[in-house]
Amino acid sequence: MSEPTEPTGTNGTAGPADGAGRHVRVVLVDDHRMFRTGVQAEIGQTDQTGVEVIGEAADVDQAVTVITATRPEVVLLDVHLPGGGGVEVLRRCAPLMGDTEQPVRFLALSVSDAADDVIGVIRGGARGYVTKTITGTDLIDSIFRVQEGDAVFSPRLAGFVLDAFASTDAPPVDEDLDRLTQREREVLRLIARGYAYKEIAKQLFISVKTVESHVSAVLRKLQLSNRHELTRWATARRLV
Repeated sequence: MSEPTEPTGTNGTAGPADGAGRHVRVVLVDDHRMFRTGVQAEIGQTDQTGVEVIGEAADVDQAVTVITATRPEVVLLDVHLPGGGGVEVLRRCAPLMGDTEQPVRFLALSVSDAADDVIGVIRGGARGYVTKTITGTDLIDSIFRVQEGDAVFSPRLAGFVLDAFASTDAPPVDEDLDRLTQREREVLRLIARGYAYKEIAKQLFISVKTVESHVSAVLRKLQLSNRHELTRWATARRLV
């Protein structure tokens, strides 16, 4: 059965899709220029939708710079980004989210519906998470809901998120693990399973040099010295 695209808010109902009487300033953060262009064309007709796209970014550093400079009401944030991913953007923009007068709110917009991605950005402070299968009309509605402080999720994810945070069996927040990007976690798991760099590169469709860079970043962030310590660290957390 295909996934419905209409997002579910805290009240479970859909709101108006037109921009009459409403206005929201939005920044788009996604590393694919063509996708940003498509979203801009779909939602950025301000006189019709009420959505004004005031900035774009393709990686973490660009995102933090643009968001800090423009102070949008809502940021559409991809999960996988060069420079540390959506979680890193959220971490560095935490003071803006906590602004009581004009908070910057984040709505994750990603192709991924993986548990690590969803929980990671919600823990990081995002107000919602919708997948890229969403329609333009529903995306506009989701943006306005997030602007108003609502929590919005694609229907298939809503129950999962609630269960994950309500469950007494849910794992505690691991601050060390949360420092790693999704790609770094993938490399970490494969290293811990005994894969050679060439095997990891082939498995993840990246170069050996990129694997080496990820391993160095993981060791630095976790303050470990070599892959043997890294393997013990991952095994102790049952990540293997």
